[in-house]
Amino acid sequence: MKKAAFKRIVAVILIGAGMWSGSHLISQAVSDTPGSVDDPVVTKSYVDKLLGSGGGSGDSARKELQAMMGAFKKEMEANKAGTSSEVVIVKPGQTLMASAGAQFVLRAGKGVAYSSDVNGISNVTAGTDIKSGNAVPNNHLIIFPREGRGVMPDPDQTGPLTVLVLGGYELK
Repeated sequence: MKKAAFKRIVAVILIGAGMWSGSHLISQAVSDTPGSVDDPVVTKSYVDKLLGSGGGSGDSARKELQAMMGAFKKEMEANKAGTSSEVVIVKPGQTLMASAGAQFVLRAGKGVAYSSDVNGISNVTAGTDIKSGNAVPNNHLIIFPREGRGVMPDPDQTGPLTVLVLGGYELK
């Protein structure tokens, strides 16, 4: 008898808690204002009205949007210029210095790593770090995490290097 009464009380409590939480969640979802931070989805007509030619805040919003688009286009062009690939010939006595984030692939010749500090350059293909003065293998992707690093022709060789460069660089 006590077990049946206990089960009924637990069932009533669980059903009541479920009904309360369900109604609370529904009222929470309905209370969000369209276009607010809590409900960012808006209709096309709302955007047209905001940016339309109705004057007032629409004109200032349109000008602000055009300024943002212009700045975005300039940034995209600057990024595009830094990511073009180029084949560079490095003559003996020269050093090909990389910008931060640049990538090289040594295609022809024998090259050695150059670094202005104790850290080397990342050989992504082999998964190793090449210290300054060590040989750079051909056809391996080399990434330069910071400026002050590069590749140069092996001093024991007389020929130039052919390097495919992705990103910024400088010949010194």
